[in-house]
Amino acid sequence: MRLLIACLLCLLTLPATAQIYKYIDANGKTVFTNQPPDGTQAETIQLPPTNTVDIQTPNPPPSQGSDQQQADQPPYAVLQLNVPTTEAIRANNGSFSVDVILQPELSAGHTLRLLLDGNPYGVPYSSLRLPLSNIDRGEHSLAVQVLSGGQSIQQSAPITFSVQRVNTQSPALRPPPPPRPSN
Repeated sequence: MRLLIACLLCLLTLPATAQIYKYIDANGKTVFTNQPPDGTQAETIQLPPTNTVDIQTPNPPPSQGSDQQQADQPPYAVLQLNVPTTEAIRANNGSFSVDVILQPELSAGHTLRLLLDGNPYGVPYSSLRLPLSNIDRGEHSLAVQVLSGGQSIQQSAPITFSVQRVNTQSPALRPPPPPRPSN
């Protein structure tokens, strides 16, 4: 079906390039055709040249500097972590999330990975909210990396924070002793 339509469209374009003839038929109607009629006086129609448009290739944008200078510039103007608080995070199970502030938006093919105490933490994510779970009590440093093809292309400045967790061995968590009977 598609082949038939393509052939018909090709046939429709042939008259545009062929000679056009005009004549009056037996019923008095004007007929235009690409074949001269037999036995009838036909007038040759001269068509004006077809419209054409010259396609111009766009010029490349002006260079912002040398290639080395562009290679030194990070792909993201803003890359930082937004931690709930930089003082002490109360997380009894050691789980919380941090947000990444990123400008411009994360490009296709780029992912984000956390660095906890200088070591890669978790799997790379493409979302701007990154989870942490079962983080030990105490002080930690946290940074975020932008990865492209598994390679780090940019890293945020590290921030320091503390995690406070309830110590299950704390005497404050033990139930009070039963009251002593008075004699």
